[in-house]
Amino acid sequence: MSDHIRQTGPMRASPRCGAKTRFGGAYRSPAVSNRKRRRMHGGAPGSGSPRTNQNAREHGLFTRDSLAERKQIRVVSGEARKFSG
Repeated sequence: MSDHIRQTGPMRASPRCGAKTRFGGAYRSPAVSNRKRRRMHGGAPGSGSPRTNQNAREHGLFTRDSLAERKQIRVVSGEARKFSG
């Protein structure tokens, strides 16, 4: 065994990546310096879309309005199934 003393304090105190895991928890890897995410989640240089990207939400599938409309459709169709069967 070596007599090397581990200096983990700075690593443990570094800011964490702000991404979410598949289960909804916070991702625990450290973020890239001067960024909010780690390298694989968008902290790498050149990652992400340009600030003036006009095509980012062209289709509108995930806007609040469309999500609410689809939820309302699911509710109404569920109620229709109760009465038809």
